Amino acid sequence: KNIEFWFPCEAYKKIMSQKKIISMARKVFTMILQSRCFLFQINIASPARKAIIKNIQEPTQSCSDEAQRVIYMHMERDSYPRFLESKFYQKLKHSLQTDGNNSLAN
Repeated sequence: KNIEFWFPCEAYKKIMSQKKIISMARKVFTMILQSRCFLFQINIASPARKAIIKNIQEPTQSCSDEAQRVIYMHMERDSYPRFLESKFYQKLKHSLQTDGNNSLAN
């Protein structure tokens, strides 16, 4: 869920038109706030949620920065290390190492 929040925020920051910023902010952040437990699932504390609600009123390109900062910390400290230890990543890593060694031998 963290990365699902991160990417729309990154896309939002690239919008140049103030009219589109307002429209997109209300659409994205209202969807996030209204979707069941989405903010709890991505583990944003109450102060950040309140900041999002406030920023929807007068959105700017940086109104998601605080929430993104929190999410980045969660990904850095929790999600990414768990990914590195996952069976999926370990299998992929082993496969790439094996393929790399085989292509070097040829």
